[in-house]
Amino acid sequence: MGKPEKIIIYQLLVRLAGNKVSKRKLWGSIEENGCGKFDDLDLNVLQKIACLGATHLWLTGVIEHASCTAYPQHSIKADNPLVVKGRAGSPYAIRDYYDVCPDLATSVDKRMEEFEALMDRCRKAGLAPVIDFIPNHVARNYASDQPAGMNDALGTGDNTSVTFDPSNNFYYLPGEHLKLPHEVFGLPHTRLMKATSYEEFPAKATGNDCFSSHPSINDWYETVKLNYGIDFSGGHQSFFDPVPDTWHKMLHILEFWAGKKVAGFRCDMAEMVPAAFWKWAIGKIKHHHPEMLFIAEIYDPRLYRQYTDAGFDYLYDKVGLYDALRDVLAGNRPAASLTLEWQKLNGLDERMLRFIENHDEQRIASKHVATAEAGFPAMTVAATLHRGPAMIYFGQEFGEKAEGAAGFSGDDGRTSIFDYDHVPAFQRWYNEGSCNTEKLSSNEKQCYAFYKKLLNLARHEVVSKGEFYDVMWANQDFQQSSLYAYLRWLNGSLWFICVNFSGKQHLQGQLRIPDHYWQLTGQNNPEASWLLKPLLTDNVEKAVLQRDLVNIGVDIHLPPYSGEIIEFRRV
Repeated sequence: MGKPEKIIIYQLLVRLAGNKVSKRKLWGSIEENGCGKFDDLDLNVLQKIACLGATHLWLTGVIEHASCTAYPQHSIKADNPLVVKGRAGSPYAIRDYYDVCPDLATSVDKRMEEFEALMDRCRKAGLAPVIDFIPNHVARNYASDQPAGMNDALGTGDNTSVTFDPSNNFYYLPGEHLKLPHEVFGLPHTRLMKATSYEEFPAKATGNDCFSSHPSINDWYETVKLNYGIDFSGGHQSFFDPVPDTWHKMLHILEFWAGKKVAGFRCDMAEMVPAAFWKWAIGKIKHHHPEMLFIAEIYDPRLYRQYTDAGFDYLYDKVGLYDALRDVLAGNRPAASLTLEWQKLNGLDERMLRFIENHDEQRIASKHVATAEAGFPAMTVAATLHRGPAMIYFGQEFGEKAEGAAGFSGDDGRTSIFDYDHVPAFQRWYNEGSCNTEKLSSNEKQCYAFYKKLLNLARHEVVSKGEFYDVMWANQDFQQSSLYAYLRWLNGSLWFICVNFSGKQHLQGQLRIPDHYWQLTGQNNPEASWLLKPLLTDNVEKAVLQRDLVNIGVDIHLPPYSGEIIEFRRV
């Protein structure tokens, strides 16, 4: 598969995507609420996702994780619900790094073959498949049937009498029993399954660096922290020589999945694992798989350069652009302040993965945020601001609202990753696998049409390879609270991108393209004539002289929550 002009990642939670059950029982079982399968993502579905503009498909929830669902005929037991979030369980509490989730299989005994077939279909559809790699923590009930080549499971041979040992895979709290949060004993699924106790002695440190035998309900209490050779109790001293046992085990896991034809890894909480490990492991993987993509979930901007230097291709731009876009939509800061976000990156723009939704964040169309239309200006910026990749979360393209509670997740504006459920807007489009707009509302159709046009435009080389020029400084007299505008240019191609973040105000007027831009690009001809062609809307073309672009500006008409991309062609 050739390298795309711009990476557009489509994130999809397999458990929910192909689910055909439209009823929702609160805290319902897999039999009651249904579950999507690998086979539901057939070639037709994947091709339609590719037509939206996607180049990569992030398949979330693939690796086997803790769950309250048992398959006794296949010797797969349910986990103790006291250490499982929801009936389905969190995809980030891994139970076996070397297996796929049995819930996702049509034939449980052939679940890996079904996954491998999905990998082949993805590539046939023109989508590079990406899966999660969760290196920082595992489920408390972790137990793997290791493949040939790895003799010891995680924790085998650990010295449990000490908190830290460089050779251990886990951290321990010697002499202490694990005491789970009291709230978990009152959760509906634990009462239903009559779970009254869970024994762990000695207690292990919890996944979010909680070195207490009494994690709270807000901790990642269902997971345990992996030991990469850092002594948290000894001043964070590092013991990387000899290479820790955990490093070797994690590398083997990466090699295992690379052999399954995945095209990349989205690395969960990458910053909680030392950069030294990543440099060592990514280097080894890319030696044999040079095109393998590594994306870091990271939230500390001070660490960005350290993790790109370690080999990551892209980093989450959550604390920067995502948070800024949310603030602008909420009216907590002016749109013009978005300029500060790319400036703070000091040249790392093209290494940042931009998005306005993912499994951790609230849906833009939810009652907790705004409306589906609010995503139009936000996603326009996320997809076209610089050369780096953009991501869309399944259902976003239809304005999914994530209404109501499914179980553990509650009614918080997020699509639940913990429960058996469905995504109503996506399900209407999925339409039993037909993947069409027949059941979509007029607003959902409008939303879908916008995203399809935007994402395909974002793959153009002007965006993927072109330069960036912010014009806000030259238009300080124009609605700085709601407007953001910039240029993308490459050789003779020039795009003018402007958005309106106001949900009420129509922006109309002229935006100047300063003389500095024309001099910078060697186009010093005030008498040159340019044809302005809107690409994102059906507005009419217009011819303008270059001197008028400098002195008067580009006429813009931006309805509430909208964006426009205008192509400039020399005539």
